Amino acid sequence: MEEGDVPYLLNGVFRRMNYVAWGDPGNDPVICLHGLTRTGRDFDALAQALSGSFFVICPDLPGRGTSEWLPTPALYQPATYIVAIGHLLAAIQRPVMWIGTSLGGIVGMAIAAAERSPVTRLVLNDVGPMVPQAGLRRIREQVAEDMPEFDDMAELEAHLRRIHAAFAPMTDADWAHLARISARVLPDGRLTLHYDPKIADPIKANNPSDTDLWQLWAAIKIPVLAIRGAQSDVLLPETLARMAQGGAQTMEVAGAGHAPSLMDAPTIERIRAFLTG
Repeated sequence: MEEGDVPYLLNGVFRRMNYVAWGDPGNDPVICLHGLTRTGRDFDALAQALSGSFFVICPDLPGRGTSEWLPTPALYQPATYIVAIGHLLAAIQRPVMWIGTSLGGIVGMAIAAAERSPVTRLVLNDVGPMVPQAGLRRIREQVAEDMPEFDDMAELEAHLRRIHAAFAPMTDADWAHLARISARVLPDGRLTLHYDPKIADPIKANNPSDTDLWQLWAAIKIPVLAIRGAQSDVLLPETLARMAQGGAQTMEVAGAGHAPSLMDAPTIERIRAFLTG
């Protein structure tokens, strides 16, 4: 694993988005983009497994992980993330494959739907062209909580097991790893989560409603693999079925909600098979 960064221009200021990368840069590139409050390190297991065949790049979106925080909460919007990722794609200068969880999948759909998009294959992890109000309301309530602080890693891990209980399959080792990559050390030595709490402000300011992205979906003409947690409240069965009718390959992960962890061997192998086509 190597670390890197890319500058992107936002509101007249060049800022930096960091990433970790796995594998030989000469291999076909794969971008893995995380969910709302997560980081690129969520894909460590998947990226390591794919690194023998692909060059896997896992960015931290602005305000997450080691990437620069933004000065104004209102900037934490998909349009900002598309700008930042656009600069990364310009730096890569090659066709790429895309794996996106939740928000990372929405950004992936927007980029894949663009004219002359460099995205050649798209994996959507528990997100689709219809995001229901109930799922968005649950996410809104979760991020609206005060930013937690913890005395030690065990407390942080217990918190993650509670709020991300729908991540599955997960072993004890997976939860311990998730805690390590989710931790940010505060000046007093206590721990908190590795994102700017202000990313929640635009979400808290709006009442959620069904988000219809079917028009965007209609513009995507590349192969798609849609993965659904069997108990998901974000990617509903009827949405997955309609995606399949449109030609998408599909997979359901038993025991998972929003969102499958992508850490288990069967899911990793299904993704590998899809990417190798």
